[in-house]
Amino acid sequence: MKNTLVAFLLSLALFCNSCIKQAPLNPEADIEAFDVDDELLTGDVFIDQAGRTITLNLTKEAFDNGIAPQLKLSNGATVSPASGTKINFANGEPQYEVTSASGANRKVYTIKVINVGTWDFDFENWQIQSTDSYAFPLEANGEQLWSSGNPGVALSGVPKRPDAYPTRSTTDGYLGTKAAEMLTIKGTTLSEFIGIKLFAGSLFLGDFNASQALLNPLAATEFGEPYIGLPDRFTGYYKYKSGPQFTNKAGDVLPGVKDKCSIYAVLFSGTERLNATNIMTSDRVIARAELADGSDRDNFTKFDIPFVYKQNTVIPEKLMLAIVASSSADGNNYSGSIGSRLVVDSLSIIPKL
Repeated sequence: MKNTLVAFLLSLALFCNSCIKQAPLNPEADIEAFDVDDELLTGDVFIDQAGRTITLNLTKEAFDNGIAPQLKLSNGATVSPASGTKINFANGEPQYEVTSASGANRKVYTIKVINVGTWDFDFENWQIQSTDSYAFPLEANGEQLWSSGNPGVALSGVPKRPDAYPTRSTTDGYLGTKAAEMLTIKGTTLSEFIGIKLFAGSLFLGDFNASQALLNPLAATEFGEPYIGLPDRFTGYYKYKSGPQFTNKAGDVLPGVKDKCSIYAVLFSGTERLNATNIMTSDRVIARAELADGSDRDNFTKFDIPFVYKQNTVIPEKLMLAIVASSSADGNNYSGSIGSRLVVDSLSIIPKL
């Protein structure tokens, strides 16, 4: 009996050991964190897992001399060049190749350095996102500074074509050949199932954090780019037509309520971006320039709005500036008028002399 028990326990141990050995290796090949010394940054690092890009806002010295970031990878994954290796930007955009522990998956991440030089935006150049086919503007040098709610809308099951999204390009511009168009659209079957009955078109300087899109959609909109100096005025051109019926988040029509657009710029302290949950309330805000009247404008109308600074505010060394526009001012609460249309063109931030 004793020998039988020993044999059984030995067999069980060998079986369990076999199970452990047969456990599959991790197939993930992600860069989960990209740590750079804060003194070398003018804005927070942003990792776009869908686009496989890592966006950096570097000081001039860091850009000229290179950086040696520390990387956190998926469990068991390897990366080339290795974490802690110095990378330089003299020969273009560095890349990291990550291989999963299983060896089955590989991802290549491209490092992009964003440093806003001239704060004049004409929206002449647009690109189509490769996976979900929404449009986004590019600067003349190919940098992507602007984002929108389109990546979040893509998760709701809209058709994969640029004109199905609320933010896109239009040839109906003030200057040049193109401008930025925002349209408040009806929600999809999937979005209505979770209580989102409309999507407002939005455009903002910053990034859309897709990892927050389902958990906290408002926090997914990360506003701002590093700003040097102090802004004096926010200028540009817009036209706007509100939709026929204003509805609240529940989908109830509110008679007599007229939709309006929203256009504003906000200067704030630090390197961490603000988002739609705190851009208007954060104690980090130093100055605002906001369009006072977002009612209908049949023709392009120029605005020239001074920045209003908080009194007795000490200006810190590191600043961020956000520009935000939306076809429905209350769109962050999923309220507005389906069909509301905002077009903006030739936006500029005029610095203090």
